[in-house]
Amino acid sequence: MSESRRGFLLGVAAYGMWGAFPLYWPLLEPAGAVEILAHRILWSMITMGLLVLVLGRWGHFTALFGVRRTRRLLTVAALVIAVNWATFIYGVNTNHVVEVSLGYFINPLVTVLMGVLVLHETLRPAQWMALGIATVAVVVLTVDYGRPPWIALVLACSFGTYGLAKKQAGAGAVESLAFETVLLAPLAAAYLVWLAARGEGGYTTHGVGHMLLLASTGIVTALPLICFGAAAIRLNLVTLGLLQYLAPVLQFITGLVIFDEQMPATRWIGFGLVWIALIIFTFEAIHYRRRQLRLAVEASAI
Repeated sequence: MSESRRGFLLGVAAYGMWGAFPLYWPLLEPAGAVEILAHRILWSMITMGLLVLVLGRWGHFTALFGVRRTRRLLTVAALVIAVNWATFIYGVNTNHVVEVSLGYFINPLVTVLMGVLVLHETLRPAQWMALGIATVAVVVLTVDYGRPPWIALVLACSFGTYGLAKKQAGAGAVESLAFETVLLAPLAAAYLVWLAARGEGGYTTHGVGHMLLLASTGIVTALPLICFGAAAIRLNLVTLGLLQYLAPVLQFITGLVIFDEQMPATRWIGFGLVWIALIIFTFEAIHYRRRQLRLAVEASAI
């Protein structure tokens, strides 16, 4: 099997697992969203810690503590990924899977907007058009829901901020997530101890199966990340960028077909506008990348 084909399959596996997450988190009930989040943080810390040791990344991990700028950026990343995880779990476990999918549909557009606001990047006309259409879509969906689609907006903004912080930190995926979960672990442990003291913790009260499911949150967090990391080094950015839409598509279908969530006509219009914006954004990005590669080849031939 060629490396590109292996990378494609690993990418499909990563985004497929992320797309299937709405089927996983409800299995952890009756634990609440915050309790599930706390378990996810703790078990992810254990899992990522083991990976750091097995992969021989201990030196890279400890080096993260020695650079002030990296520490600050990864602290921001830890806080926003905690918000992202909590919002995702809450959205899925309260039957808002379609709105969750919307957050990851608009995430690429939010990321581009952050590049303008934070990094002072310049957008091309087609990118501005895509952002304008997406803004109209959010207005339409706000009218439909009777409120701003806050679950989607929080997911998109938190994940966009997370990606920006990680990009600027320049740390490896495994050791940086280990660092983030180490930072969050004391808060997660304190919350679980507080729940247990109040007699409200559910870890040991719903059987061995429930305990194993909660413990599996670490593996569930790490496995798609490993697949994504392996795919990223084997695929070009265009293919990887297109694969990212697999997760929200699967989440959207899951919300409609399995969770039987309603999609009134106005909501279809709002999602349709988002998809139009993404088509414009994606094709413009592909065209721009190909043009840059062609210009680079021509320049090297001179």
